Amino acid sequence: MATERIAFELSFAGKVLLITTASLAVTSLGQTSARPSPSSQPPVSTSVPAALPVFEVAAIKLNKSGSGSSDSHTNNGRFTAKNVSLKNIMQYNAYGIPGSRILNGPKWLDSTRFDIEAKMDDSVADHLRTLARDQRRLETQAMFQRLLADRFKLAVHWETRELPVYALIVARKGSKLQPAKDPSEGSNISSNDSGADSQFTAKGVTLPQLAEALTQELSRELGHNVIDKTEIRGRYDLTLKWTPDAGAAPIATGSATSSADSGPSIFTAVQEQLGLKLQPAKGPVQILVIDHAEMPSEN
Repeated sequence: MATERIAFELSFAGKVLLITTASLAVTSLGQTSARPSPSSQPPVSTSVPAALPVFEVAAIKLNKSGSGSSDSHTNNGRFTAKNVSLKNIMQYNAYGIPGSRILNGPKWLDSTRFDIEAKMDDSVADHLRTLARDQRRLETQAMFQRLLADRFKLAVHWETRELPVYALIVARKGSKLQPAKDPSEGSNISSNDSGADSQFTAKGVTLPQLAEALTQELSRELGHNVIDKTEIRGRYDLTLKWTPDAGAAPIATGSATSSADSGPSIFTAVQEQLGLKLQPAKGPVQILVIDHAEMPSEN
């Protein structure tokens, strides 16, 4: 690999990518087949937008710092990432799945690092702010999928495989869930990572939505899909507080133990604070298989 600094400037021809069906949207994002709807991970939205936004301009530069840390954030319609790999962007921005569910790809998928600056048009940023959380996530992911397809020539397809998962079940002492104060308002989910401790807050969520949110929001912490097996109906308000175990892999046993000198693990928090349990199991899981990827070439 050349050691010269590589800079790439991207200017998409249109501010909006028009689509008419969900299958056309997936094809336009560089995937070779449409994503099926797994029984373990029901779609968060059944509506199909008439148009999907794209980044107006973007720049990608090879990062040669050798640093082990990375950072990314979005502010006022501008996405900035430092020292991230293609797999990082796929995992956290484009597809929202744990890295263990991304298979194949080039040798440099997780080792070569990039700095990325991408800006959306003001009208696109305003449009995204008007959307519900789930729809905003879907459209934002579509923007990153388009970016990766255009710049890295990324082509992928989805497969369903029987893999380890966490089954969300009722703990031995029973559920501690509190019914939603106003279930008519719909669901709202937020998470906060303050460094030593993390917090996850949900309002008006069903248990399938909670399982989906745990899969999406805590992919680093859990590493596996969460499937609702509680058979609990209704909507609930809840808050989870725990201390992430940054130095270890996700707990494979689903044990509700935690170290004496730290706060509760996510497993302990789910059991003690919600009266639920994350139990290791096997189930159908969507796997993202990379068919093709290239280092970005200069325009």
